[in-house]
Formats: sequence, structure tokens, C-alpha cells
Amino acid sequence: MTNLSRRSAAGLGLSVGLGAAAATLAGCARGENHGRSPAEAARRPDRPAAGARQALPRLIGDGSTAYTGRQPRQPAAPTRLEAGQQPPQFVIFSWDGAGEVGTGLFPRFLELARRHDARMTFFLSGLYLLPEERKRLYHPPNNPVGASEIGYLTNAHLKETLTYVHQAWSDGHEIGTHFNGHFCSGSGSVAHWTPAQWRSEIEQARTFVRTWRTTTGWHDHPSLPFDYDRELIGGRTPCLLGQASLLPVARELGWRYDASSPGGLQRWPVKKHGVWDLPLQSIPFPGHSFEVLSMDYNILANQSRNSTRAPSYHYPAWRAQATQSYLAGFQRAYDTNRAPLFIGNHFEDWNGGIYMDAVEEALTHIAGTKDVHLVSFRQFVDWLDIQDPALLAKLCALEVGQAPPGGWATYLRPARSTKNTEVEPA
Repeated sequence: MTNLSRRSAAGLGLSVGLGAAAATLAGCARGENHGRSPAEAARRPDRPAAGARQALPRLIGDGSTAYTGRQPRQPAAPTRLEAGQQPPQFVIFSWDGAGEVGTGLFPRFLELARRHDARMTFFLSGLYLLPEERKRLYHPPNNPVGASEIGYLTNAHLKETLTYVHQAWSDGHEIGTHFNGHFCSGSGSVAHWTPAQWRSEIEQARTFVRTWRTTTGWHDHPSLPFDYDRELIGGRTPCLLGQASLLPVARELGWRYDASSPGGLQRWPVKKHGVWDLPLQSIPFPGHSFEVLSMDYNILANQSRNSTRAPSYHYPAWRAQATQSYLAGFQRAYDTNRAPLFIGNHFEDWNGGIYMDAVEEALTHIAGTKDVHLVSFRQFVDWLDIQDPALLAKLCALEVGQAPPGGWATYLRPARSTKNTEVEPA
């Protein structure tokens, strides 16, 4: 059994079933954070002097990462939605952990994305770039030194992960964070961490990415082609726990979004504490009266009661149900309020790999639909941050499955005011 597969159903601890009802929101806020704060940028040791010209790539620290210039394969620059214009349908596929363990799932979905000109977000676990023999470098809050509920990768799998993270960024995908030890239960759970402990966890995750050459001794392996301090603008917490204590730290670090909320509704997002809140969402679950969270594990938990190796005769029906659930969530938004759809995944072969098949089939179907943008979280908040706040407020006022009254041309008519107001959840 691989290190990634050693996570038990209880260990993942993700919420299942009907998502919690969202607070009534009057509108959205325009973004104001773009990467690090000016003070953090000024402190960077590798920041070139004014007027200096340096050859690229420019190695950072021990050479584990390097600044290679603007990220390749980016979509066209986002533009403001015009009054009366129908919004595009954004769909964001994201991956928790983002480690390759010899199953071929990481390269499989990189190739799928290339075929459909899609971009995704990969939430890299910092421990997946730390060799197990160096695990005592990790000091998890409220847990023993070196502890981890997801284990460590073998050296061979760590090298594969480096290769595919490199390829992912070069293909235009985003590299976020899934933090480190994935603690979901007991007194050491991330649910109980303080802001100071989250800051420690984040700094350690960044350090493991920025110093893998030192910890592994592999100085001939290519550098990751990005400055992780600039790249990292958001993440998803283990088991979707601890967001309340994380958000103040995220804002201080200049993060632009967080994808940790459980049970969000299919509505346009708002900000919490100055950070875009981009939750996993409750989507229709065919054959049931309740909805399910838009993540592979939550569909599994409702199908096989947390078993990742259930009897195989169930697989065809469950695969079809998972696919139909994703597509039902997509179609509901596409035909009505055009709220973005967020889908979370793991590189796992649970129940014979049916959830990977469902994601591939859903993405393939969605990619062929008019006005669909398959983007990363970074690219989505780039779009949000340039929109007219008054227009965003109109989008946020639409309920789940509610089409704009009178059609888009009428509903998004020119607004009288564009006052920049941040709306917090009630």
C-alpha cells in the first residue's frame, strides 16, 4: 500500500452529505491583495537592485527553486465583465497533496489538461518533498516531532513528485499548499491550532519546498521553476478544518484566497477577513434527496461508508453516479446563476480508481461546453479582482439554481454605484 493510500477513511475526516446552509450575503468584495506585502517583498534577499539585469533562471537559496520569469501557458489576461454581459462559467479542478506514488495519476491528469487546454490547482503537501530520513526537521504543532498522518514518500516517489510539480507549473497550473502532516483528529488536530501555529506550519511547508536539494542531497536534479514565495497565494487545510484561525495569518501573508470551507453552496464567492473564500460545494447526488460535497472522498463516503476497497460489483454504478453528480452540479450553475464550480480530488485509486475515471469523464464533458473556463484558483481570483464590485454584488445576490430575473442583459444592467465594499458573512 502506498504512502498516500495509507490514509484511512477516519484519518481523512472530510465532511459528507448535505452542505451547511450558507449565510445570506448581500454582495462580493473587490480583491486588494496581490502576492506578498510590500514589506515582505522588500525583505527578500534575492530581490535584484533597481536597474539590475540578471540572467534567467535565477537560482534561489540552495537552488531547490528558481525564478524563471513569467509562468508559461497562461490564458489571456482577464477582462472586466460588461454591464448586461453573461458571465463565463468557471470550473476549477484541484488536487489535495499532489504527490506521485508510481500510480501514474499525476501525469495522467497533466496530459488530460493539455488535451483540453485546462488549468488546475495542485495543493502540494510540504512533507512530500522531505525525505523520511530527515523527518525530524518537521515540528508539527501539538504533535510529536516528525509525526504525520499521511506518512512520507519514498525517495523514488519524491523524485517523481518533483518531476511532475515542475511539469505542472510549466504547463500553466498553480502550485498551492496542503500544508504538511494532515492532522485531522485528537488534540493535535488542525481544528485546534492557533494562528501562531498555522504560521509555523506554513513556514515549514514553504521551507521544505525551498530546501529539498539540501534535505535530499540531490544537487543534480532540476530546480523547481518558480519562486515559491511568489507562487503561494492560497491553500486547502487538511480535512477542511481550522479555517477560522488560518485566515488572519493568510491575510498577513498576502494570500488572496483560501479553499478550506466545507459545505459551501453553489453561489458566487465572498471574502472572509480580506481573503476570497472558495469552498467545496454541495452538489446534487443522483438517487438521493440530499446533496454531497464536491470532492471524490465525500462521494466515496456516501457510497461505500468510508471503505476504499468495497466489493467491485458496485464500481460501475458508483462510477456513473460520481460522474453524474459532478455534471449535475455543473449544469445547475451553467443554466442558472453561473456560479463557479469547485471540485476537489486526491491522486488515489479508491474503489478501483472509479473516482479518477469520474473526474476525467466530467472534465472531458465540461471542456466541450461553450463559455466554460477551466482555470486554476489563482486565475479565477485574477478575474474576480478586476471586476466591478457592484456587478459582483449582483452576482452574489443570486441563490443556488436561480437564473437572473429578466435575463443577464436586464439583471446586469449598469449600476449606479461602484463603491468598493467588502461584505463579510453574517
